[in-house]
Amino acid sequence: MSAVVDTVKDMVMPILEENNYELVDLEFVKEGKSWYLRVFIDKEDGIDIEECAYVSERLSEKLDNAEPDPIPQAYFLEVSSPGAERPLKNEEDYQKAVGNYIHVSLYEPIDNQKQYDGFLQSVDTNQIVLKIRIKTREKEITIDRKKIAKAHLAVQI
Repeated sequence: MSAVVDTVKDMVMPILEENNYELVDLEFVKEGKSWYLRVFIDKEDGIDIEECAYVSERLSEKLDNAEPDPIPQAYFLEVSSPGAERPLKNEEDYQKAVGNYIHVSLYEPIDNQKQYDGFLQSVDTNQIVLKIRIKTREKEITIDRKKIAKAHLAVQI
């Protein structure tokens, strides 16, 4: 799987760079009987459907002409925006998210909880500080980054 992702990343990056787009995430996954190659892209002021279609067409052309074929099985190519709940994958994503409402899933519980929603107060290479609400009071918790399974921007309800 990672060989496919690495190969596709090498193919899509020049397309994204020449248009000042950012690669947010790239995945090659099997769901049911079908395989999906998903490319999530963004730019400073957001990405639109025409820009996604443009990247999809260019990448599809590169994939179709590649020798040897990097993906021998049938698959669906999806190029899209990461949406309002953009994943936090790297240091830059976390830094940009400071002050925003996020959702964090953990590998192991903290205070008997494996999921937290709150405002990201600060971040460094080892931990994040999240301001959470417990009923009517606010509390800051520090989470070791090694314990974070997934994190993404969240819509506050």
